[in-house]
Amino acid sequence: MANNRPVQEMRLGCIRVAIWENTGGAHGAWFSVSVARLYKDGERWKESSSFRRDDLPVVGKLMEMAYAWIWDEEGSDGDSEGR
Repeated sequence: MANNRPVQEMRLGCIRVAIWENTGGAHGAWFSVSVARLYKDGERWKESSSFRRDDLPVVGKLMEMAYAWIWDEEGSDGDSEGR
């Protein structure tokens, strides 16, 4: 995360997933995922890590999409242990 920007972002409605590439240590590079619910407070957009009941299917779908993106990015070499 040297540039502090995700390598990929996905959004469905008010739910956003960010995929981060991490490097270092014995494992080389690996990906991590953050998920947030976006909402507007007056004129400002904010985000929360809390989700309502009806957000959960969207969170699940985005997590599946993030998993597929990471899988494709890592390739099918089977070397995902430790990532």
